[in-house]
Amino acid sequence: MSITPHSVLTEERENFSKPRKRLFEAGHMKLLVLHLIAQAPKFSYDIIKDVGAIVGGGYTPSAGTIYPTLNYLEEQHYIRSALNVDERKQYSITSAGIAHLEAEQTTVEKILCRFDTRKQIHNNEQFIDIKRAMENLKTSLRLKLSQAELSIEDVQKIAEQIDQAAANITRL
Repeated sequence: MSITPHSVLTEERENFSKPRKRLFEAGHMKLLVLHLIAQAPKFSYDIIKDVGAIVGGGYTPSAGTIYPTLNYLEEQHYIRSALNVDERKQYSITSAGIAHLEAEQTTVEKILCRFDTRKQIHNNEQFIDIKRAMENLKTSLRLKLSQAELSIEDVQKIAEQIDQAAANITRL
């Protein structure tokens, strides 16, 4: 069975109609949680609150995200847990975790910077026009991709316009 450009575009369009709101690239949640625990020992509830505060925009990670992350970090010996007097697990960083965090410091800084920018756009009224414009772009792309049969040339033209807009913004 051969795949034509049209079938690839149709498949991508079908997948695009159900947009994923992925905030974290692979491994970034783990680094952020490790960063938070490095600041001070934390309970899982504190980690959930702290991640939500860093990400902003009304985001709160679920327990289904945080607990597997904590389990992974513990399995890698980056953190350890201890029960406190209330029988609650409190997590603290290990020397291996500190070394890993130091090795990944550039990535951690990029994660924090990205979410700081996101919070500014979401929370600062000064940027409301930028947020509106970003949402308009996303909406127009979704509509175009879901309602039209796009040729490879059309896709390239759209990508070129987005790239040009990015270049124009960079030059401001």
